[in-house]
Amino acid sequence: MPALRVIYLVLAIIGAIVPMYFFVSWFLVNGFDLRAMASAWNVNDASSGLVWDLTISAVVLSIWILSETYVRKNWIALLAIPATFCIGVSCGLPLFLFLRSGRIT
Repeated sequence: MPALRVIYLVLAIIGAIVPMYFFVSWFLVNGFDLRAMASAWNVNDASSGLVWDLTISAVVLSIWILSETYVRKNWIALLAIPATFCIGVSCGLPLFLFLRSGRIT
């Protein structure tokens, strides 16, 4: 496996573990309440700006994944979309790059 693919895979794993650590920690303290979590994300203008930045990035990444998948027929790359929206762009983007850089069968 080329070194760049290994880097993408390592970054996807780190991009999954780090956000999930904080999400799980928050849920352990506050219970599994998605509305409360969304409220916490919008507690001030700085955090609201970050939420919108990541949301827009996730939408753009999803459009790119869909268009690349349509052209390249690399259907496994579609796994990066749920990773992006369930974990974050920090996982979805390197996961997509990892899946995209592999052989197309």
